[in-house]
Amino acid sequence: MSEERSELGERADEIFERKIRPQVDVEEEAHKYVAIDVESEDFEVDANQLAAADRLIERHPEAEGRIWFRRVGSRFAHHFGGWPREEDAK
Repeated sequence: MSEERSELGERADEIFERKIRPQVDVEEEAHKYVAIDVESEDFEVDANQLAAADRLIERHPEAEGRIWFRRVGSRFAHHFGGWPREEDAK
């Protein structure tokens, strides 16, 4: 990951913890996406990642390219890989 993207992620995580987490129900909305504009600190929460980004860009057209995504209940928007098969867990 480039240094710029790493800094963007760190900033977004700080914004999430300080500003967004107190406003969302982490257990009820854990599966939802958060789109964070790291410059304005504005955000959108939605089960649909694209819908969240579209609403955020509608308010802040200049935010395109500086939006960080994550899930309410995770530091990551997506993960790669899968769950181990039952026979592999033995």
